Amino acid sequence: MGLAVSGGPDSMALLQLAAAARPGSVEAGTVDHGLRADSAAEAQMVAAACAKIGVPHAVLRVQVAHGNLQSSARAARYAALAGWLGERGLAALATAHHADDQAETLLMRLNRASGVAGLAGVRARGLVPNSSLTLLRPLLSYRRTELAAVVAAAGFPSVQDPSNADDRYDRARMRKTIAAASWLDIPAIAASAAHLADADAALDWAAAREWNEAVSWNADGSALYRRSAPRAVALRVMARIIKEMGNENSRGGQVAQLHDTLITGKSATIGTLMVQPLKSGWHFSIAPPRQNGAR
Repeated sequence: MGLAVSGGPDSMALLQLAAAARPGSVEAGTVDHGLRADSAAEAQMVAAACAKIGVPHAVLRVQVAHGNLQSSARAARYAALAGWLGERGLAALATAHHADDQAETLLMRLNRASGVAGLAGVRARGLVPNSSLTLLRPLLSYRRTELAAVVAAAGFPSVQDPSNADDRYDRARMRKTIAAASWLDIPAIAASAAHLADADAALDWAAAREWNEAVSWNADGSALYRRSAPRAVALRVMARIIKEMGNENSRGGQVAQLHDTLITGKSATIGTLMVQPLKSGWHFSIAPPRQNGAR
């Protein structure tokens, strides 16, 4: 099994716990994004800790695309880790996500009016993004303070990513807000995120059934959706139709607005598609090209 170990207290606790639980059967990978002057030294710190307890270690250097820095870094990180797993013949990747992560994510997304899919917490078992490799999160029941205690007891060094205290990032601001609200029950919030993950899975199951029973395709590539499911399920079916017809970047809010327009009996467009409410169902087709000079 491969471990994603950045050098922070959470991942260093994962290293210690996994090495103790599965001696001789884990390896660690540290992704160096090259975004900070200290990142190479931090990777070497992890390498030294791994050598001390006999865990093979690799430094994976990546380049991060411009744009949303944290999102780009996450994508580059998982891509590098997936490649490393394949090279080493490792069947799964374990990360150090914990209860505080779950609570922070849920509260941030509540603040953005996210739907069930956005509010759903991560599961203990999933897939490494854009791969078929198993992703494990064995520390979801742990608090951040508990993991820090594990690191201290083991005498392991650790580092703090400065971005964790940088108010330019939503998560850093939320972390400070939670720390100042002692009345918040973090394990309970994390449990709610897990319940929402169950609800998300149920909606996915219902949407798959609705897709099989209510969506048909025409020879010209258009689709007919004979909607019968509740709105939350219908939105997922519509999003899938829109994506399969070549519109990858349609947002959830846009799909919701489309649904609510169609309910009133009016036609609407989304991306490159025209959607018409017919007696037989909602008809999705490629919108005709605009004429020159059309407004």
